Amino acid sequence: MIRFTVLFIFLANLIFFIQPAVAQDTIPSRLVWKVNKVDLGTILEEQGEQMAVFEFTHSLDSGVWIERVWTDCGCTTADYSKDTISAGESGHLQVSFDPSSAVGDFSRMVVVKGNLAGMQDTLFIEGKSIPFPTDPEVDYPVVRGQIGLRMEKINMGDVFTNEPSSRTVEIYNFSDSTLYRDSLNYFGPAHIQVQQLQDSIESKNRGLLEITYSGAEKNDLGFFEDPIQLTWPDSLVADADVIANVFEFYPSLSKDQLGLVPTLRISPSEIDLKEISEDEIQEVFYTFTNRGRELLEIKKVQGNCECLELTLPKLELAPGESMDLKVVFDPKGRKGIDQRNIYIFSNDPLNSIQSVILKSRIK
Repeated sequence: MIRFTVLFIFLANLIFFIQPAVAQDTIPSRLVWKVNKVDLGTILEEQGEQMAVFEFTHSLDSGVWIERVWTDCGCTTADYSKDTISAGESGHLQVSFDPSSAVGDFSRMVVVKGNLAGMQDTLFIEGKSIPFPTDPEVDYPVVRGQIGLRMEKINMGDVFTNEPSSRTVEIYNFSDSTLYRDSLNYFGPAHIQVQQLQDSIESKNRGLLEITYSGAEKNDLGFFEDPIQLTWPDSLVADADVIANVFEFYPSLSKDQLGLVPTLRISPSEIDLKEISEDEIQEVFYTFTNRGRELLEIKKVQGNCECLELTLPKLELAPGESMDLKVVFDPKGRKGIDQRNIYIFSNDPLNSIQSVILKSRIK
């Protein structure tokens, strides 16, 4: 009997202590944030502190207020609404970031604690911080018309057709003139647009350009390199090359759609010619088959060398149909181990870009 009584008291106390913890885990946040992450973009150190603003609305009945805000870095400070907020009212939280505290990509966490049990939210600020150059001639070695760049080419990376892709590019003004935003003229293809982000870039100072690339306006798929030209008054001319991989965008599929869409299967995925002579032109075939239940469209085939000649009998395959890609490889002028890549772009939404390999050892 004594043992039973002791066990009962133990279990009762255990339930008493557990219940608040469970209740605390299930209480939803009283604040609805407009966004929980702010991207500050590319920041030059000389621009000074940058501000991220988070807006929120109080969603439940009881009055709330923010008790405390802390961050994972001393480089960020927060200012916030301290008054009691009633249901339906809004407030804001401002977080300042010191760019001199980071080099390159950064991500900072901000924790917001309210007055009610379980009321705690996590926010983030991110971006890229670039320190002030100690030696501009070293940091910006590519000089085009007194405009310094870090790299020979502006790399946009992967660009998809559903929305334009943008990136910021640093420039250093080695000239004695000021570069004004409204005096910048752009000459280049329509699918690329350039704007100067600062109103002015003083002599012997740096600034940022925003490059925007539209995959839809490019109206082609694959790897591309486009020349562009930027001009300001006083005969300041800067030439650059913009490179990008343009891919077709396909939205996510439901489980029911997976068996209905076109499906491209390629066989073989790799051909090894073994040892060949540079004087012998090679001819091989890859078989394309549509394993899906809708029409397959081949948008483009592209090799990584002018030494390849690629021929398809047609660009569409009905469900279950096959055809051969004919590849003619001219190894002239090549020696040693060689690998050629061929890229196939199609409307297969699960594998819209596929590749096959042609290997050889040329003597």
